[in-house]
This record gives sequence, C-alpha cells and structure tokens, in this order.
Amino acid sequence: MPHVLVARGRFPPLQRVEIEQLACCAPAGIGLEMTHWSTRSLARVAVERGIVPQIAHSSVSLILRSASLQPHRFRYWKTPVLNEQFRERAARILWVYERINWLRERDEVVLALDEKPNMQVLQRCVPGKLMRVGEIEHQEFEYTRHDTVNFLVAMALDSGKMHGWCLERNDSQHLCRELPELFREHRKARRIHLIWDGGASHISGQTREFLSGYPKVRALVTPAHASWLNQAELLLRSFQAHYLERGDWTSREQMIDHINASWPEYNRLFAHPFTWSWTRHDMHKWVDRHDQRLC
Repeated sequence: MPHVLVARGRFPPLQRVEIEQLACCAPAGIGLEMTHWSTRSLARVAVERGIVPQIAHSSVSLILRSASLQPHRFRYWKTPVLNEQFRERAARILWVYERINWLRERDEVVLALDEKPNMQVLQRCVPGKLMRVGEIEHQEFEYTRHDTVNFLVAMALDSGKMHGWCLERNDSQHLCRELPELFREHRKARRIHLIWDGGASHISGQTREFLSGYPKVRALVTPAHASWLNQAELLLRSFQAHYLERGDWTSREQMIDHINASWPEYNRLFAHPFTWSWTRHDMHKWVDRHDQRLC
C-alpha cells in the first residue's frame, strides 16, 4: 500500500487516468502492431504521447495495480449463440440435471459423454527428479513424441462413475463400435438420457442411424459453444489432473495401458456426483440479461 500512495503522489490524477485509459485500449487502436501491453511498453508510449514527461515501468505497474488493471493476464472464453435453439437445448439438459434422483427412481439413466482427442504421448528425454525436502519436483523440458491417443469417457451422473475407451480414431465409426458396450451396461434402464456436445462424430448421419436402433436412448446435444453444459467435461478435467498431468510414457501402448488401469481406480478413489446448481430459471435470466446488452 505505501508504494501505491507514492505513485499517486508523484503523478496527478489526470495523468494516472490517462495511463489507465491507455492500458485499456488495444495497441492497434493507436497504430501499433503489438498485440498487448507490458508495463515497459506502456511507460514508453505514455512518454511518446506526452501523457507524462517521464515515468518508470515500475510506476506504471503501481498505477495499474491501484486501478486493478492487469494487462499481462488474459482469459479465453467461448461465446454461446444466444438464440431460441440455445434456450431449447440448454433447457432440455438442465431439466435432466434438476431431476437426476427422480429419474433414477423411475429406472431412467443419465449419461454424459465426451472425448479428449489427440492426446500426445510424451516421453521425457531425461527421467524426472522427485520432490525432496526444500526442493520441488523437476521434469525435463525436452521430450520425444510417440503418436497420440483418443480418449472417450462416459459418466453416470447419479454416481459420478466413469467408463473409458481409447479409440484408434475420433470419428463416428469408432464411436459407434464402443457405444453398444455402454448401452449394455444399462440395458435394464427404461430410458437412457445421453448428453454430449455437437461434435462431428455425435451428429453425423452414421451416428444418428446407429442410435435409431436404440429407441430408448434419448440424445441431448449441448448448444453451440456451450459444451460446458456437459458434465463429462468436468470429469475429464478431474481425470487429467489425477492421471495424465506429468505423465511420461515410452509408447502409445504404455499410455493406453495406463489409462485403462486408471479409470477404474478413479471410480474407486474419486468418483462422486457433481453438484449442479445452475437451473433453467437461471439460464433464462442469464440469456435475457445478455440479450439486453447486445441490443
């Protein structure tokens, strides 16, 4: 806090505001080719544009910090298409999420399915060094790449348990080869609600024709750019954190063996139903609010 007060005292409010406004503008807006700002580039441009006669990049950092501006950070996001199709598809999925236990009592199963395609099989050129007292784990930066693996997962939402398959290719043909095994696991169910995104292998004619042979399967597709409505995405993130990060494999076959041994262990140690609190009512309010902003 004392450093922030020093920065405020050295530069009048108008200069500080102009530096903050400069940081909030894209460099291209003032004819620069940079894609984003650093404190050093902001300091240099602030002087060139006559905002201040001189300023150190550390002072720029203090000014930005006092205004809660962080030009060195960014975050990806996907923009859903907020139309009636979004409302309809999202409402169907959220209706199911709101009634998981009720559907289970009626012998109806809710499954979420997702893929993690083209996972690189990496072997570190030098073995890693394990953590020691006062020293964190080290992992070699250089690696050898041994092909890729396509990982398909299905999650039973009432239990959080998963089933996994490693596919030769991430396409309709290989997907439809594995789905019968999944459906056989739940052959006693009166109905199967299958939630997945609008990926090419899910909505292809071959897959639709295949599903027509399973009349009790109800496929629910997430809206465009809203695959985050699929709880299997959360499962894959959790599985990756426990079983794929920091992996070191000498071959594609070794990684496949590891995955096939890992998902049953995940079920035993970590599987649990996810708590989903976003309801259809919340969704409609959210869409209405964003529609107003776009007007």
